[in-house]
Amino acid sequence: MKYKVLLIEHDIVNLRVLKRVIGKANLDVISATTLTQAKAIFSNTSPEAYLCAVVDYNLPDAQHGEAIDFAIDSFMPVVVITSSTEDDVRNNILSKAVVDYIPKKNAQIYEYLSRLLIRLEKNKNIGVLVVDSQRKQRNAMTSLLKRHNFIIHERPNAESLNNYLSEHADIKLMIIDNDLKNEAGVDVVADVRKHFHKDTLSIIGSSSSSATEASSRVLANFIKSGADDYLAKPYCHEEFFVRVIQNIEYLEQIELIRKTANADYLTGLPNRRHFFSQVNEYLNRDLEHKTLALMDLDFFKTVNDSYGHDHGDIVLKEFSKLLAKHFSTQCISRFGGEEFCVFLPNVSLKEAIPLLESFRVAVSKKRFIRKGVGITCTVSIGVTSKFKRKVESMLGYADENLYKAKDGGRNCIVGDG
Repeated sequence: MKYKVLLIEHDIVNLRVLKRVIGKANLDVISATTLTQAKAIFSNTSPEAYLCAVVDYNLPDAQHGEAIDFAIDSFMPVVVITSSTEDDVRNNILSKAVVDYIPKKNAQIYEYLSRLLIRLEKNKNIGVLVVDSQRKQRNAMTSLLKRHNFIIHERPNAESLNNYLSEHADIKLMIIDNDLKNEAGVDVVADVRKHFHKDTLSIIGSSSSSATEASSRVLANFIKSGADDYLAKPYCHEEFFVRVIQNIEYLEQIELIRKTANADYLTGLPNRRHFFSQVNEYLNRDLEHKTLALMDLDFFKTVNDSYGHDHGDIVLKEFSKLLAKHFSTQCISRFGGEEFCVFLPNVSLKEAIPLLESFRVAVSKKRFIRKGVGITCTVSIGVTSKFKRKVESMLGYADENLYKAKDGGRNCIVGDG
């Protein structure tokens, strides 16, 4: 689903620039130059279609932020842009349930807005869990989180907390108060960290300890227990959002690094190292059946020599998509060059052969097209169910069968026998 952004800006030059910025974030822009025009436009649409509204604080027919109230009342997250730097304007904006405000005089306004819009869309798939015994405090935090489109989870205590986290994979951040009714938040964090590593779940500890020394002590205890950050109560909205977003983006960076390390740069498939790690985990289990197929594109060097490496890359990418489609629940990998591998846990050799044959036929019928030029390719496959402790032994047997498939005319499957 492609979301819309309601843009209300009276300055025509700024309106054009903002429309380009929002468009580059892959969002549709619905624009208005006055509050009256915005109301007329919005009356014919549903708020669910909108990611948010980007609203100028001072409009010809709404000079004191009335357009902000309209957008909030229409159930849209609101980002405010303003040319005023006066404290009373800032305070008026922050007194409303807005996502953020951006001064027009800020040289980074467009870059910041682009990042913020992308963030708001990503947040729709990210869960945040608030654990606090006081309903008022939970409501305050969840209200702030809803502005940023997060999936909200809340609990008044830590009972069965690890089970809850396991059952809700969308939760990437937990905000937990130290003063829970039956136990200290720092102790809960220490227990959670036994089950959830820092690269999968961020934790922000929180406390209303008033004395500076006491607050510092709680902060230190939270961090030592495994928390990633600390939020002292009372807090301002801006600090709250900065800490939340910073911790979410840290997790995303870790995930990006992990994907980069585990994926083949060209096709996006798991690389050889990650494949070995995945398969050896399966081999350590008591599986009734285990089957591995090694496959190689036939005469691929001829493709590169005759049509160029760019066309060869297209073949590899499209072949990988086909492989991922046919074996979506299996372990797959690009080993390098034109060699690929599939591990089928709990699938016997007899069951695997028809699956591989279906894939072989699909490859032979596929036309790999670049700049109007289409070519066809075939694949040879060696498959085995023989196993001696590690994946390397299966690869050896599969490689022997692959050699037989190549030697036997290619475009065929050879199994144990």
